[in-house]
Amino acid sequence: MAETTMKSATLAEVMAELAALEDPKARAVNEKHGDDHGVNLGRLRAVAKRLKTQQELARELWATGDTAARLLSLLICRPKVFERDVLDSMLREARIPKVHAWLVNYVVKKSPHAEDLRLAWFADPDPVVASAGWALTSERVAKNPEDLDLRRLLDIIEEEMRDAPDRLQWAMNTCLAQIGIEHPEFRTRAISIGERLEVLKDYPTPPGCTSPFAPIWITEIVRRKQAS
Repeated sequence: MAETTMKSATLAEVMAELAALEDPKARAVNEKHGDDHGVNLGRLRAVAKRLKTQQELARELWATGDTAARLLSLLICRPKVFERDVLDSMLREARIPKVHAWLVNYVVKKSPHAEDLRLAWFADPDPVVASAGWALTSERVAKNPEDLDLRRLLDIIEEEMRDAPDRLQWAMNTCLAQIGIEHPEFRTRAISIGERLEVLKDYPTPPGCTSPFAPIWITEIVRRKQAS
């Protein structure tokens, strides 16, 4: 099919293009990670690059509920113009892992409502929603830790991470690693918590990648920083 141009694309045209990009092999790979779509992400990004920023189209794509359309939506939207309650609703709808991750990383982190949402989501009873709060907390631990109670965060991680659902557990583990990496005064305790809980200790890690097991992750990143 002919490619749609930057400003002439309608929702129907973009959805047709996404349908044409459907690849059974890509779907099989994506579904192993819980992502129910068959569009190669490189090709999806190429579509986004051509469309550029189109907020109204982004809202329309999100409203379809289609995973590939929602991922494209997050690439062409204007993160700073979403209302706080709209972002909250979007996050609660985002059950697909890649959609959830892109929404938090590409949109919410750039929003003026990020801190308000972090506080609202952090202790939410829905573990998927709570994982977004922890992801935003990890961002603050690394970049803007003022007013964060790092000791209390470690207390919660120590008490709850081992038995947390997978996505929440991963987000807590990331926060644990960030505390250990960025804050030397808490490094020994962070490594000790990781060693005791053994969360992700046996996670399969490809050659050349750093293990997500917090003691290894902390030690390796600190080593790299000290060597640079």
